[in-house]
Amino acid sequence: MRIHLACATLALATAMATGSASAQSGEITIWSWNVAASALQSVVPGFNQQFPDIKVTVEDLGNQQVFDKTLAGCAAGGAGMPDIVTVENFEAEGFWNQFPDCFANLKELGYTPELQALFPDFKRTELEVGDVAYAMPWDSGPVAVFYRRDFYEKAGVDPATIQTWDDFIEAGKKIAEANPGVVMSQADFNGDSEWFRMIGNEQGCGYYSVDGQSITINQPACVATLEKIKEMKDAGTLTAAIWDEKIQSNTAGTVASQVYGGWFEGSIRDGSPNLAGKWGVYPMPSLTPDGPHAANLGGSSLAITNNSANKEAAWEFVKYALTTNDGQVTMLREFGLVPSLISALEDPYVSQPQPYWGDQPIWSEILATLPNIQPSRGTAFLNDAESVYRAVQTRYFNGEYPDAQAALDDAASQIASATGMPIAE
Repeated sequence: MRIHLACATLALATAMATGSASAQSGEITIWSWNVAASALQSVVPGFNQQFPDIKVTVEDLGNQQVFDKTLAGCAAGGAGMPDIVTVENFEAEGFWNQFPDCFANLKELGYTPELQALFPDFKRTELEVGDVAYAMPWDSGPVAVFYRRDFYEKAGVDPATIQTWDDFIEAGKKIAEANPGVVMSQADFNGDSEWFRMIGNEQGCGYYSVDGQSITINQPACVATLEKIKEMKDAGTLTAAIWDEKIQSNTAGTVASQVYGGWFEGSIRDGSPNLAGKWGVYPMPSLTPDGPHAANLGGSSLAITNNSANKEAAWEFVKYALTTNDGQVTMLREFGLVPSLISALEDPYVSQPQPYWGDQPIWSEILATLPNIQPSRGTAFLNDAESVYRAVQTRYFNGEYPDAQAALDDAASQIASATGMPIAE
């Protein structure tokens, strides 16, 4: 690790000393969204201390708009694209597959093996194809349970005793009884597959195999995942809510827990500033007492477009924001963007008690799960799997399948028909 860091430091110093004039000046524009856009903006002052003549403009377009405009821009040969685009890891392979010439190969700009080694493998899996690195890892989404201390305490529930999802269900019943009008947690059953992806990843299962060559959505671990989600829904542990409703519920005090990637910390802290001290964090439960307690949900990367008129300056910004503790920890501290950069986990800030979270050192606890997260592939056929799964989930919840196995067997068949990929044995 120290060898890699030393090499990376040398590489950065060399780039600074020998960079072209275009790397030292000019203007670059970045597309991003919400907290992520604010986080990028927060590192601009530090970047400009090194590169005072590079003007950085961060455009907050919203998540769907960035996806749609990037898709349209790539389809138009790069017309209207910015210099840097934020790309969600789970959706990344769809872009590389459809538009391999839309984005610059970061290896040609200075993304050396030493710099690549600064990130965990699970974050790079979807960003590199053969000898091409289309993007650099940015934030990760280690899953945790964010909970209201006061609601749990009133119900006599100690989060340390919640080891399994069955424990989570039982705790939810007690919390709802002790706190009228409060639900245990929420899920977007119609517009997202978040809970299936979280628990599935925890159990080592997803839509596709890790090598991206077969369909695995109907494997036993995925079946057990869907069964448990239905149990939670039927028990009232999970109630339906879209993103905005979840944020509103946090502030209104009508939800006791939210299960999400670590990046959700910023959404709670920024969205409910008056609730400082009332929120805490604990590890995600598992299907069995001795099961895994680590998963990833979300996380993005930064890609440089091939039509950028100032690739060198764009590269310097990406390198500063993502390969330095300065850049990564600034975004963690200000907006809760969880680093993928391994060295950032050793930064003193990570182990500090966080006042908003009742002085709990939440970052050392959340980030401790990173080494245990298993890779998960979206592949170029993510949208096919997503649309099929969501429809099948709805039908399964409505009783249209005899059991979860039948539901996911049907999903696997539909995905196979849409993609031509084989179903894993």
